[in-house]
Amino acid sequence: MDSEELKPPKSPPVKRYRREELDETSPDEDDKYTPYVPVKERKKRQLLKLGRLGQIKESELAAKGKSSSENELDEDETEDGQVWGRKFNIPLLDQHTELRKLAEAKKVSAVEKQLKEEEKILESVAEKKALMGVAELAKGIQYEDPIKTSWTPPRYILAMSESRHEQVRQQLRILVEGENVPPPLKSFKEMKFHRAIIEGLQQKNITKPTPIQVQGIPTVLSGRDMIGIAFTGSGKTLVFVLPLIMFCLEQEIKLPFIKHEGPYGLIICPSRELAKQTHDIIQHYCDNLRRYNLPEIRSCIAIGGVPVFESLDVIQKGVHIMVATPGRLMDMLDKKMVRLNVCRYLCMDEADRMIDMGFEEDVRTIFSFFKGQRQTLLFSATMPKKIQNFARSALVKPVTINVGRAGAASMNVVQEVEYVKQEAKIVYLLDCLQKTPPPVLIFAEKKQDVDAIHEYLLLKGVEAVAIHGGKDQEERSRSVEAFRKQQKDVLVATDVASKGLDFADVQHVINYDMPDDVENYVHRIGRTGRSGRTGLATTFINKSNDESVLLDLKHLLMEAKQKVPTFLAELCSENEKYLNLGDDRGCSYCGGLGHRITDCPKLEAIQNKQASNIGRRDYLANTAADY
Repeated sequence: MDSEELKPPKSPPVKRYRREELDETSPDEDDKYTPYVPVKERKKRQLLKLGRLGQIKESELAAKGKSSSENELDEDETEDGQVWGRKFNIPLLDQHTELRKLAEAKKVSAVEKQLKEEEKILESVAEKKALMGVAELAKGIQYEDPIKTSWTPPRYILAMSESRHEQVRQQLRILVEGENVPPPLKSFKEMKFHRAIIEGLQQKNITKPTPIQVQGIPTVLSGRDMIGIAFTGSGKTLVFVLPLIMFCLEQEIKLPFIKHEGPYGLIICPSRELAKQTHDIIQHYCDNLRRYNLPEIRSCIAIGGVPVFESLDVIQKGVHIMVATPGRLMDMLDKKMVRLNVCRYLCMDEADRMIDMGFEEDVRTIFSFFKGQRQTLLFSATMPKKIQNFARSALVKPVTINVGRAGAASMNVVQEVEYVKQEAKIVYLLDCLQKTPPPVLIFAEKKQDVDAIHEYLLLKGVEAVAIHGGKDQEERSRSVEAFRKQQKDVLVATDVASKGLDFADVQHVINYDMPDDVENYVHRIGRTGRSGRTGLATTFINKSNDESVLLDLKHLLMEAKQKVPTFLAELCSENEKYLNLGDDRGCSYCGGLGHRITDCPKLEAIQNKQASNIGRRDYLANTAADY
């Protein structure tokens, strides 16, 4: 048998299909094929090359069932947003107008995009924890209605229409937000104050209320929670002091305070000097009440540097009003020297500065010592949106009263900005002191600068005193008192003297340094031009200042219609076009006018600090684990 016969039969050949061959081809080979373009699209491209756009438009309209006459006024734009260049039957001027409209629409969409981005940033940095007591948060306690008081406005005021009240607010440029806002009252008599209080006001040459008092005092007397924003020197202190004295008087007449009872009202201030000034104002009106044989209203002060036993003497008798700084108050609450069981009135003066200065946790802890609902008032000249939104969590149906923009400088102050080299500042001070008669306030950032300026002025024969955080409380109080009584001509200070302090007839404020925060600048220059008087503020700047702060300063000067020096006017930020977007002006985080939240230096500094703290905590935790 042949070997060929033993071979297995051959299998029939496999038929290969074209589809399989295509699948087996490499991606590079696929690229050689030209994609199919429909005839209509090819024709359109050809006409585009020839520039016959009118013919394309006609064919488009014919496909949609429209005539060219019906569509003459249509936008020269397709459904997918493609713009078709020049129209063949519309004048060039009209086409130009349309193109401008399109450009404007694109610009608006860019602004909207910027605003949405800013909202996201603000939401991401917003405080997650409410400004409420720990116990209230844990128990889920929420108060729905404001505290009820026995005070009501005069009947003839209640009989007036809401449009009349709104007209008064517009005349005085008072902006209000909230439900059922009490009517504004234009005299202290209408506010139903006792004769002793009105006489006390006359002794201070106060005859009629300021705009913040016109709306603020009736709001507080009605028992409403309130956020009060008004420029420095506008009389915010009386808005919370006078109603509190009246409430305490009412409580004392109904049921006298016994030993160790109280306080009924608590006022928290960020600095010792401001707390002492507020306490002195309260004492003035309480002394007047005593002259009319009315019950004694006792008040005490709790601040660092003052012996605790001075406060305890008053507390043991039963205290109506307590003025304190957060640190000393926390200490006394922890040691059970004072209790807030009957406290129904809480006021935070310069509230935003307190939260910025790191007292936020202390404030939240203080809230947890309250045993019932309280009337809460927050006051400041500079309160950015983020603080207002954060603060509302602690308030019940609050009324927000705004006289002027939050963070705006007083219009009664003439602001002068001068370029002075760092080494020439101290010598130039003497020239600046010649601008006005005394008293004059000089602000510096650093304690050593305050001491150097003070020493230099004394050597030059100027009657000057100085205060800063490094000096003991007795020396600080003595210096402030000597300046207030005009025994000394110049007070040199750090920002401890910038918040809320009221000095009579200060002619001139000199900023030896431009502060790192424009809010501090507003507070500083607010020490002059108070109670309707005019004042002067001179600020030294140079290359060492941060550009973002100078941009804020530039826009602040422009807003106040002040002269902007050339070296400031030349500064321009990248986001200049986004700086005035409707009512949302400047930075929504810190309130600065010269930048937006997207490039806020304050927010960046806080985030960097938080990031470094996280890294430090991790490092410390790992180190502890190693041991």
